[in-house]
Order: sequence, then structure tokens, then C-alpha cells
Amino acid sequence: MKMQPPETVWLIDSTLRDGEQSPGVAFSRKTKEAIAAMLADAGVDELEVGTPAMGAVEQEDIRSISHLNLNCRLTCWCRARREDIEAAAKCHAEGVHISFPVSRIHLNAMKKDEDWVLSRLKELLPVAADAFGFVSVGALDATRAEAPFLTMFAETAARCGAHRLRIADTVGVATPASAAAVVTALRRRSAGDMALEFHAHNDLGMATANAVSAVQAGVDAVSVTVNGLGERAGNAALEEVATALSVTGVRGCRVRLSHLMELCRFVAEASGRPISPNKAITGSLVFTHESGIHCDGMFKDARTYEPFSGRLLGRSSEFVMGKHSGKAMLQQVLKDMGFQDIQAIRPECYDQVLHRLKQRYAVENNMPEAV
Repeated sequence: MKMQPPETVWLIDSTLRDGEQSPGVAFSRKTKEAIAAMLADAGVDELEVGTPAMGAVEQEDIRSISHLNLNCRLTCWCRARREDIEAAAKCHAEGVHISFPVSRIHLNAMKKDEDWVLSRLKELLPVAADAFGFVSVGALDATRAEAPFLTMFAETAARCGAHRLRIADTVGVATPASAAAVVTALRRRSAGDMALEFHAHNDLGMATANAVSAVQAGVDAVSVTVNGLGERAGNAALEEVATALSVTGVRGCRVRLSHLMELCRFVAEASGRPISPNKAITGSLVFTHESGIHCDGMFKDARTYEPFSGRLLGRSSEFVMGKHSGKAMLQQVLKDMGFQDIQAIRPECYDQVLHRLKQRYAVENNMPEAV
């Protein structure tokens, strides 16, 4: 009998590993400690804190985070090499993640074959189990792997004692349907009580959708990064996945949404990657309204044009006057200014004021003709 997925999804943040691999991003030790502490305080279950094989400085960074005694699991990322695992064992983290290539593309690039993968899996997992209380195995480029071998890999990992299998959409080619399909197939056919994780990349702009779809299909864990930071187009964004899970009711997670704005802003500054104004969840404009139709609806019921209350994130709706503003917005502005008898103002007065505002907007924005 297969183990049923828990009601709460386990979130693994890889900002300090996969996120820092983004070109031009490098966190100081102090910054890594601050990010790790903020992630733990936000309720993230597990932090992938680095790659020990990078050398002594990286190892000391990981140890410094380990010594913070945060209320979350810490794991190190390793290649399928004994020396990587030995380096990780010096870092005082609770867990280790070992990545194995499973697609033809990656096997050919590494000049390896399927037999080598299975043999190395059997060789390294006992080594890892001796050194760590938790062992995760990664199926690198799983979404481009041949299904029979991916299943064989998963079954072998389970027999060798892996606690979790990472299904990595390494180059972001999955769709929500295909992500769900691979999760369903592995949950049905892989042996034992091994947990399943989905690791999404955003090359086609579907990382968050794929992660949520994988959760709907029964995956136990998903890995994310703050602001979607990562190589190329980045990873599934922590703030998007956590909020989507909460708002849609797919399954719960332990992340405290009210902590996300401060965390995302800190990582944006530390990484030198500003948050786009229309970035989902955390962008400065995602709770801002100008259109007359939208503002009118919002004043009657905020649910008309906001899928969830900004209060979940410690934010509030904002309204601005502009080219697309209408009577409802102007009335609200007058109320905010202290006018009591709004109904006494003649309709043509609103029309005249709005016309003048739109003319001014046209001039200030160098539009060829005034409205």
C-alpha cells in the first residue's frame, strides 16, 4: 500500500543554493545567515543551504547557518560523488541531497549510462545514510527522462533507503498536466514510503503552476526560491507557491504569508534583483487600481477585482487617479478630502473634472493629442 500524501505540503527553500547560482548573485555569510533566519521564521520547513563541494568558504557558510539552530531542516546539495558526501558530512547539516542524471541528454553530456546511475545509487546511498539522518535523491532532468528508467531509478532509490525523491524539471519544460502525470505515475509505481518532491524551473513561465499542479497530484514536497531567484528564468517562487496553496485551498503549508513581503524585499536587495511592479504577490502594483470599472467594483466589493485580500500579506488596496479613472474614483477622492454631500454635485461637474484630468494626463505623458 502506498503512503498517502500529508495534508500539509513540505516546502524546501533553495534560495541559498539554487538561487545563489543565478548569474551575478553572491551572498555574504552574514546575508546568508539573515536569509536563513527569515525563512525559518516564516515557517519554511527545510532549507537547502549550499553545495559543500564548492570549497572551504562554502562549507564554513553552511556550518555557520547550522550553528544558528533554526527551527527547520538543513540539507546540503551534492553531486553523485563520494567526496561530495564526505565534504557535506563536515557541515553539520541534518540532511543531504544527491543529484543523479536520468535523461539521455544529461547522461550523454556526462558520458555515463543508466547502469552507472543505478550502480552509483546503490553505492552512495549507504554512505549518505551513515552520515546523515535524512537522505534525498534527485532525478536530474526527470521531465525529459524515459519513463521506464525514471521508474526504475525511483524504485531503486526507495529500496536503497532514500527518504525522498526529487522530480527535477531541470530546464522548465513541463506543463501542469505533464508535471501531474509524472507525479501520479511515480506515486503509483515506486516502492516503499519514499516521499516525492517536485522541483520546478521557470523557463516557460510555468514554474508556480507546475509546482501547484504537482501538489494537486499528490506530491509530498515542493522546492522553491524567494522571488523565484535562480539560473536562467529562475525557480518556482516561494511567495507565489505558498500564497497559491493558501488561496486556492489545494493543500496547506506552514508558511506565514504575513512574513513574505519583508523576506522578498530583503532578498531582492541582497541579490540586486529588484521586484517588478507587476510581479505576482509582491509587486508594488498588484493591489493598485486605476480603471473606472475596476475601482467602482472594488468600492462595492473588493472581491470583484482582487482574488484575495492583501491583508494576508500585510498589504492593502490602493487607488490612483489616472487616464482610466471614472466617476466612482473621483467620488472616493472627494470623500477622502472631506466632502460630505457627494450626491449634491451635478453629474456634468464630474464629467468636466474628469475631462480636465485626462487632458492633463495626456500633456504630462507627452501624448500627441489631448483627450
